[in-house]
Amino acid sequence: MARQNFGGFGGGANMQQLMRQAQKMQQQMQEAQEALDQAEYEASSGGGMVMVKVTGKREFTSITIDPQVVDPDDIEMLQDLILAAVNEALRKGEEARESAMSRVAPGIGGMGGLF
Repeated sequence: MARQNFGGFGGGANMQQLMRQAQKMQQQMQEAQEALDQAEYEASSGGGMVMVKVTGKREFTSITIDPQVVDPDDIEMLQDLILAAVNEALRKGEEARESAMSRVAPGIGGMGGLF
């Protein structure tokens, strides 16, 4: 029976080279993931009245609220400012994650959080 060559994947040398490339990409992705997990992202709302910091692991490290924005008669505004800052900080972290992953493995970075 004849040995088939499946698009260049049949040769031993080609397969070894492909495996080395896959291992290198996996290592780069792991290093990028670790760096992203340690990174910190900051965002503000209300002209800096509310500041939020999150890590790449999507954990909040701080929320700072300027006392001037605390109005007991308008708690909803404060809540909206906090939500806006939190969402912006998370968005920044996600953008950084997608950008880093697409540099390591082009075409894979935006696969819905798979990486």
